[in-house]
Amino acid sequence: MKWLDGWLDKTAENTARSISQKTSRRGFLGKVAGVVVGGAVTVPLLPVARSQENPAPREEGDPASCEYWRYCAIDGFLCGCCGGSMNSCPPGTEMSPITWIGTCENPVDGKSYIISYNDCCGKSSCGNCLCQRNEGDRPVYNPRVSNDLNWCLGTSSNTYHCSTAIVIGAALDE
Repeated sequence: MKWLDGWLDKTAENTARSISQKTSRRGFLGKVAGVVVGGAVTVPLLPVARSQENPAPREEGDPASCEYWRYCAIDGFLCGCCGGSMNSCPPGTEMSPITWIGTCENPVDGKSYIISYNDCCGKSSCGNCLCQRNEGDRPVYNPRVSNDLNWCLGTSSNTYHCSTAIVIGAALDE
């Protein structure tokens, strides 16, 4: 077996010398990088099981009414009455990246959904369709679940205009 070790060592040495004479270190590293990047690009193409995204809930009712199911924890002017919609801010305003959330039950399917209430900022208060449902609201000492704060932080202007009610997804059953 000693002859095999010697042969293997000699073959490996000759191969390494041959490669080093024909390529530079930069060229070698470039090829290795190409293999790594090429592998990273092809990995997402492999078949994988992907989870089904939450389909949008079926909805009925008047989105301009404070009694609309999505507004169970809202406190503010509805953007749908101010030139925007339940999901988007009116022109000239900016959606705050800071939000409060609520869990509201959709009467159509009987399921609970997590709702993100984002304030739209940059103009003076809209003044239309003021809703103060406050279901599940907590005192201000727990601000992440309080809707009594100005949530126009992280925007170019902290002037409140209206609030959206965006469905994030279905809530988990307890």
